[in-house]
Amino acid sequence: MLVAFWGTLAVHPIPHIEVMDDHRRRTVVCPAFARGTGELNQSKRMNNMKGLSLACALSAALVGVSFGGPLQAQERFVTIGTGGQTGVYYVAGQSICRFLNRGAADHQIKCNAPASGGGVANVNGIRSGEFNFGIMQSDHQYKAMKGLPPFQTEGAMADMRAVFSLQSEVFTILARRDAKIASFDDMKGKRVNIGNPGSGQRDTMEEIMAVKGWKKGDFGLVSELKPAEQASALGDNNIDAMSYFVGHPNGAIQEASTTTDAVLVPVTGADIDKLLAEKSYYTKAEIPGGIYKGSDQPTPSIGGKAVLSTSAKADPEVVYQLVKSVFDNLDRFKRLHPAFAELKEADMIKVGLSAPLHEGAARYYKERGWL
Repeated sequence: MLVAFWGTLAVHPIPHIEVMDDHRRRTVVCPAFARGTGELNQSKRMNNMKGLSLACALSAALVGVSFGGPLQAQERFVTIGTGGQTGVYYVAGQSICRFLNRGAADHQIKCNAPASGGGVANVNGIRSGEFNFGIMQSDHQYKAMKGLPPFQTEGAMADMRAVFSLQSEVFTILARRDAKIASFDDMKGKRVNIGNPGSGQRDTMEEIMAVKGWKKGDFGLVSELKPAEQASALGDNNIDAMSYFVGHPNGAIQEASTTTDAVLVPVTGADIDKLLAEKSYYTKAEIPGGIYKGSDQPTPSIGGKAVLSTSAKADPEVVYQLVKSVFDNLDRFKRLHPAFAELKEADMIKVGLSAPLHEGAARYYKERGWL
C-alpha cells in the first residue's frame, strides 16, 4: 500500500497544505486534480481521484505524526513586555506567563516575557506589534491614550486597552550617604542617574524636573543607566543617586543599600504638591520603613499603579485565557513577589486603569460577577 502511495505522489502534480509546528510553517503535499492543466484528461482524473485522495490523507497524517501533533492544533504565541531583570515588572511578566503556560495543552497559547526597556518601551512595543501585552505605569497608559509626552510624536493610541492593574509603585531616590542628599532639591550639582530613555523613572524624573524648572545641566553629571546597572554604579561611586519608579521591595534597591551606605530620599515639597494637583495619575505614596538597610522610617514620595495593557486588536480569547489563568490562581500569584501581597480582585479590575477594559478581560470579570 505504501509503495502505491509514494508512486501516486511521484506521478501526479501536487499543491500543498500548511501546518504550524514549533514556530515554523510546514509544507504538506496534497493532490491538485489540476483543473484545466491538460495533464490528465477528464476520464483519467476521475479514475485517479480515489487514489489521490488517499495519498493526500496519508501524507497529511504522516506529516502530522512526524511533526509531533494534530493538524488542527495551531499554537498561538504571545509576548509580554516587562522591564529590567531586577525589577518587579520582569517578575510580573514571568509570573503571568508561568500560569498561562500551564494551560497550554488546552488553549494552545504559549507565553514569553522578555526583559525590556520599561513602560514607555512597552507602549511603543504594543503599538508596533512587537509585544502583545505590556506592563507600564498607570500614567503611561493615560498618556499613550491621549498622545501626551513622551508619546506626542506617535500620537494618541486610541486602541489602548486595559487588562488589569498590579502592584503599587513609588518613585524612588536612593543616594549615597556621603553625598549628603537629604531632599530632592539637594540633587542639584550631584551625579544622578535619571534612567534610560523609554523607562518609567526617566519619564517621571523629567516631569519633576519640569515642574521645578530644572534642566539636565542642573546636575553635576547625568547618567542614563538601565535599572540593572544602577546598583553597581552607586556602589562604585560613579553616581551619587539613582532613581527608580518601582514596587517594593525591589532587588536593585536591596542590592545597592546592602553593598553601599545609602539612604532613601523623600520626594516632597511645594513643587511636588503642584505636580500632584496637575497630574491626576500620580498620588501621594511612601516606601515602608525597615525594608532596606539604612532607611528605618517610611519615606514619602509620589506613586501610581503598574498596569497590564494591550491593544483592542488583541485576540479576545487570548486575553480571556490570560486573565483567567491569573485570577484563577491569584493566591499563588501573590506569593511570587512580596509586592504582589497587596493585590485584591476588586482593585485590580479598576484602580489605576484609565483605558477601557479589553473585551476578553471584561468577559472574564462578568463571568465572575465583578462587573
